[in-house]
Amino acid sequence: MAGGHNFRMGAPKAFLAINGTRLIDIILKVYREIFSEIIIVTNDPLAYMEFSDAIIVTDIYKEKGALGGIYTGLFHTSHDYSLITPCDMPFLNKDFIRYLIGQIGKHDIIVPEPADGLQPLCAIYSKKCLLPIKRLLTAHKLKITGFYKEMRLLKIPEGKIAPFNQDGQLFLNINTPEDLKAY
Repeated sequence: MAGGHNFRMGAPKAFLAINGTRLIDIILKVYREIFSEIIIVTNDPLAYMEFSDAIIVTDIYKEKGALGGIYTGLFHTSHDYSLITPCDMPFLNKDFIRYLIGQIGKHDIIVPEPADGLQPLCAIYSKKCLLPIKRLLTAHKLKITGFYKEMRLLKIPEGKIAPFNQDGQLFLNINTPEDLKAY
């Protein structure tokens, strides 16, 4: 998802660089090794036209935040399950993503739950989530976890996450100029 307003950063986060590499390029490099289909949900599709191997889409429900982005990505995918992540989470690694994929089984949502709480913007969602999400969006209820109780949910606990998160940065978001400078 690359469609936020970027208020705290003051610039589109996807195109900011860490050590000379743009956040979007860091993420896409990992995704290209794993996925046959990559969808970028954005409110500025022209800015992403250089990514010809990705499907570029805009929100179906405008101004509905991250929940609207999740819905749009799930709506457009040709697969039953999708990993949903933001464009400002550059420390995700392919081993962790593959681990999440391996947990799908009979679940509709696979969400990491490290010690500091659920990570609903780094989770796998099934297309079965579309209708419950749509109900929330049309009711103007935008809490991502608002539909979780209706779904077959698997929470991945800290102990299962730890081997993939040795440096503690796995779920780090780059939200402010200070965050960017620190990394």
